[in-house]
Amino acid sequence: MNQTLLDGLQYYGAGAATLAALIVSLNIGRRVTGWAFVIFVTSSIALILWGFLAENSEGIGFQNVALLAINIVGVWRYLISKHAPRA
Repeated sequence: MNQTLLDGLQYYGAGAATLAALIVSLNIGRRVTGWAFVIFVTSSIALILWGFLAENSEGIGFQNVALLAINIVGVWRYLISKHAPRA
């Protein structure tokens, strides 16, 4: 596998997760938080690919499979679901 592509996946995943975490922590609003979860989803996908394509990185790949599921729930809850959040 091309090392430049692997490095790009790794650093994009880390950077996108950091940005998304910052956006969620700012608590700007429901829609903005939902888009932060979309960024988390792209981060998880990048880190899943990196984890299973790079040598000795399977742990990150498996961790991000679980995080991808959690992040999809976040997208559903904040962007798709029409139910009002609990007080």
